[in-house]
Amino acid sequence: MAHRLPPRAARHAAPAILFTILAACLAGLAALALLLMPSAGPLGAGAAQAAASESLATGSGEVWVTKVGGIVDPALAGYLVNAMKNAADAKAAALVIELDTPGGLDTSMRQIIQAELACPIPIVFYVYPQGARAASAGLYILMASDVAAMAPQTNLGAATPVSLSDSMDDTMKAKVINDAAAYIKGLAISHGRNATWAEQAVREAVSLPADEALQQKVVEFVAPDLPSLLRAVDGHVTTTPKSLALHTAGAAIKQVSMGWISSFLHTIANPDIAYILMIIGVLGLIFELARPGIGAAGVSGIIALILAFYSFQVLPVNWAGIALIVLAMIMFVAEIKIQSHGALGIGGAVALIFGGLILFPSNTPFLRVGWVVLIVVALIALAFFTFVIRKAARATRSPHATGTESMVGASGVVTSPLSPQGQVRLHGETWRARSEGGDLLKDQEVEVVRTEGLTLIVQATGQKEGE
Repeated sequence: MAHRLPPRAARHAAPAILFTILAACLAGLAALALLLMPSAGPLGAGAAQAAASESLATGSGEVWVTKVGGIVDPALAGYLVNAMKNAADAKAAALVIELDTPGGLDTSMRQIIQAELACPIPIVFYVYPQGARAASAGLYILMASDVAAMAPQTNLGAATPVSLSDSMDDTMKAKVINDAAAYIKGLAISHGRNATWAEQAVREAVSLPADEALQQKVVEFVAPDLPSLLRAVDGHVTTTPKSLALHTAGAAIKQVSMGWISSFLHTIANPDIAYILMIIGVLGLIFELARPGIGAAGVSGIIALILAFYSFQVLPVNWAGIALIVLAMIMFVAEIKIQSHGALGIGGAVALIFGGLILFPSNTPFLRVGWVVLIVVALIALAFFTFVIRKAARATRSPHATGTESMVGASGVVTSPLSPQGQVRLHGETWRARSEGGDLLKDQEVEVVRTEGLTLIVQATGQKEGE
């Protein structure tokens, strides 16, 4: 006797397919955010050109070259500290760091500066490529370098400290600015640079393009690419306390880059990415609770939330923003249960946008979630609850897709008299059955009211249960 049921998995798989599509949209949005942000990675065209043109080494050692970008955070600081240590252990002629940063965290900045000052080999920070900047924390790092260089069409400055929580009173703000001004002034003086302008960059948030920075003795060199820079700095003697002579002309180039783990952690320490990860995590958990299955959505959600929480350790977080995001999810779920004709859903989308807007409270643009990300994520979340969760809820309430329980409510025909046991035929298959409510004759139409193991409990079609 066969017990296989006609497949109806397509209806139940639809929510999972839609969840996959929406998750892919969010992942695509995260990828787009990554493409639009500076990131550490392989060397640029200038470094590649240098490696090719200076392949025959005639100098006293290799010149190590790396490229970093984005927010100055613990992952970036850890990488640069290790790069300096490794270059020193290898007795490199110099370590050139191509820099493009809008700024970052004070603790990570000071960690990098301490490593710069302690490194026994020349550390050259080069604001590169054209269009790059060394703003805020990047300026402090540049002032602490043995050689400060810039490419044309780059800029530096705007180093006024900004509170991550935006909660400093006037007294505290004055203390922080005075401390930062004294710090950068000391770095500039010890490296023979324009300390007066460096202090202005802190107190007045002024900036300079490359040519003016050279004229005002804020940097030592302006070079269009790495080969030009290496030729220009050859023979240059750094100021105290190191007093090192650079021998870079004709030196072999060793390219180094951030490992994939550090690069990944550096990448996700971005407000847009952290916000998207949090939303993916919450949506995954809600989907898993709405339609329990093999746990793929739940596991993915937990992983995304853990990564988001890592980012929250690096970035300033406002718990009111998280509360608004949670409220948005509650309103989305309530829209499915209550059917408010879109009022709760729209309210949830608005709460999601405002939650993301205040999630990272900072006056610095690169430490806030972008408007494009906020709006797109809100629309995707609204679509998720409108289509995916609603379909998942319907699938949960629908009859079982497998097993004898799925036969409840199905109609069939008696193939042998039920008095009270016999056989019925449903969906082209023969089943053992027992009559409820009186004997049933052959060829009589019946309806399944429940199951007991592999036995179907049936009654005459149209008969109310219990009659």
